[in-house]
Amino acid sequence: MGRLKQCWSSLLVLAVVVIGTGAVPITYLQSAVAKGAVCLDGSAPAYHFDKGFGSGVNNWIVHMEGGGWCTDVASCIERKGTMKGSSKFMNKDFGFSGILGGKQSTNPDFYNWNRIKVRYCDGSSFTGNVEAVNPANKLFFRGARVWRAVIDDLMAKGMKNAQNAILSGCSAGALAAILHCDTFRAILPRTASVKCVSDAGYFIHGKDITGGSYIESYYSKVVALHGSAKSLPVSCTSKMKPELCFFPQYVVPSMRTPLFVINAAFDSWQIKNVLAPTAVDKGKQWKNCKLDLKKCSAAQLKTVQGFRDQMMRALSPVHSTPSRGLFLDSCHAHCQGGSAASWSGDKGPQVANTRIAKAVGNWFYGRSAFQKIDCPSPTCNPTCPAISTED
Repeated sequence: MGRLKQCWSSLLVLAVVVIGTGAVPITYLQSAVAKGAVCLDGSAPAYHFDKGFGSGVNNWIVHMEGGGWCTDVASCIERKGTMKGSSKFMNKDFGFSGILGGKQSTNPDFYNWNRIKVRYCDGSSFTGNVEAVNPANKLFFRGARVWRAVIDDLMAKGMKNAQNAILSGCSAGALAAILHCDTFRAILPRTASVKCVSDAGYFIHGKDITGGSYIESYYSKVVALHGSAKSLPVSCTSKMKPELCFFPQYVVPSMRTPLFVINAAFDSWQIKNVLAPTAVDKGKQWKNCKLDLKKCSAAQLKTVQGFRDQMMRALSPVHSTPSRGLFLDSCHAHCQGGSAASWSGDKGPQVANTRIAKAVGNWFYGRSAFQKIDCPSPTCNPTCPAISTED
């Protein structure tokens, strides 16, 4: 048994070395600590930076990592002992792929840009801003400060000369891309072409299986704990409760910066946590269905189809504005732009015979508009891969 374990350990080390070849090293932003821009545990924020070259030397893509939220002291304490709450636990190297990929063959429009992955360690979609730190739990709610510190550091490293720039993200990071989009535009040079891309960040103000809105109460806790209200777009918070401004459908109508939304109509995270969260599924009738739609009953499938209808209504601010882009497939997936396979691969999802990379690239460069909605059922698109829950 010992030799077998040693063998597996050797293989794991070899795998890490092979996978790590060409990986992008981590940058710890130690200077941010003095500004109070820190992770949940007080450690320095971090990012990975692959420098642009050739025609992309003055183009920048800042991509924010996802990973959910923490809603109370207990869940944030648990989180600060992981890489989602502390840079002490983050992997030192990160292999870039998909929208961050460095190969022309798989990422033709952005491969030679300055590409940055901002690590997510605050649990608030980069919106937290509470000055006080309770000595009993030593939690720092400083996500908004982290975001600004990283952007300021990148500006000093050359982003102040940007000709083209994208703020993007996956999941909770994609929500952050929407929430910070207009601020990002305002910070960058006026002459730059600046746009934002949300990959699986269009969380809807949806009804759950009981007819209530569990996700609204969930986001209410995030906003209250992290002091997010003052970091959310004023164009939204001036009109409604701050927790509602965590829902893109209420933020997007007043956004001035062009936005492209990549989302699955049957988003696997939202089916699990917006439509059928465990907290309201008392009898656990949805336990199997929400993980695999093929295990749903006819009645459950009708409810799932109703969720798509909710998604369609929530997306109306996107497809009602020509400058915005939309790639809405009917896959049961979450975050589809992070791997080369789903971003541009031969077996990646397609809508209107177009892959995600081409749709986003054409939209960014103005080659052609793209607002396409897939066929209506979760089994209708043969290009949908097996469930993807990349985060």
